[in-house]
Amino acid sequence: MTAGMGSSFDPDRIAGVRAQLDKTSGAKSSTAVKLLWQRAIALTLGFVVLLYAIEGVNILTSNALDRDGGIRPRSLSGLDGVAFAPLLHGSWTHLMGNTLPVIVLGLLTLLTGIGRGLSATAIIWVVSGIGVWLISPGNSLTVGASGLVFGWLLYLISRGVFARNLWQIAVGVVVGLLYGGILFGVLPGQPGISWQGHLFGALGGLIAGWVLSGNERRHRREGRVGRLASSG
Repeated sequence: MTAGMGSSFDPDRIAGVRAQLDKTSGAKSSTAVKLLWQRAIALTLGFVVLLYAIEGVNILTSNALDRDGGIRPRSLSGLDGVAFAPLLHGSWTHLMGNTLPVIVLGLLTLLTGIGRGLSATAIIWVVSGIGVWLISPGNSLTVGASGLVFGWLLYLISRGVFARNLWQIAVGVVVGLLYGGILFGVLPGQPGISWQGHLFGALGGLIAGWVLSGNERRHRREGRVGRLASSG
C-alpha cells in the first residue's frame, strides 16, 4: 500500500512545496507593504506641496483665496469654505506651523490603508468644516489644515481601541505621547485660533475611527457568537 502511493506523498517534497509557497507569500506581503509606504509618502508630500503652492498664489493675490474660500459661519456662500478652507492658510507662519503635523499624522493615517486613510480624511474634512460653519462667531473667517491635524490624531488614537487591535493601540499610544498635548486646542483660548475647527476635527477623527473599524468590530461580534454557539 505504501509503495502504491507514489512520489506525490513524499514528505520532503510536500515540505519543499510548502516552503516555496510561504516564501512566495512573504515576498508578496513585503511588496505590498513597500508599495503602501511609497503611495502614502507620495500622497502626503504631494498634499504638502499643494498647500505651499496654494499659499504662494494666496500671497500674490493679497489673501484673496482666504477671503473667497474660507468658512463664513451660517452663510450659504460660506459653505464653500467647507471644501476649500483646509487648503488655505492665513500666512506662511500659519502654514509652516501645520506642516510637520500634516506630514507625520497624514502619513500615519494613510499607512492604515490608502483607501481607509482617504476615507478618514474625508470624514474629518466634512465634520470639521460643518462644525465650524455651525458654531463659529458670525463675523469670523476660518482657514487652515488644523482641523485635519486634530482629526488624524484622534483617528489614530481611537481606531486601535475600537478595533481592539494591539498594534494599532500601540501606534495610537505613541502618537498620543508625541502630539496629545495639542488636544488642549479644542478648548476656547487664544484669540484668532479656531478651537471650533479643532474640536470638530477631533470629533470627525473619532467618528472616522468608529466607522472605519466596522469590519473588525463585526468580526469580533461574529467570533463571540460562534464561541457561544459551540459551547451551547
